[in-house]
Amino acid sequence: MALLLANEPNARLHALAAIAAVALGLWLGLSAGEWCWIVVAVALVWVAEGLNSAVEALADAVHPERDARVGKAKDLAAGAVLVAAVASAVIGALVFGPRLVARLSA
Repeated sequence: MALLLANEPNARLHALAAIAAVALGLWLGLSAGEWCWIVVAVALVWVAEGLNSAVEALADAVHPERDARVGKAKDLAAGAVLVAAVASAVIGALVFGPRLVARLSA
């Protein structure tokens, strides 16, 4: 985790998003079931980011010069992070949305 945060700028953004999600969840008083969804969403992004970083590091070590096949592997891994981030945003909207609307309209 420390290696990921030290070397990957996007991981730092994901860390801030995770901290914000936890803070928002505490403020809104999420139920245990809602916390489960938030934990899964945060973990999904971290797993995808870690695997993406591992693929990139391994690809660079094995084939440091530019290669279309390596680029394709890196693009696929980055795409997985994007899918995880979008899925997590949807989960966040479904969990936080109704509670935020209720809290802000009260």
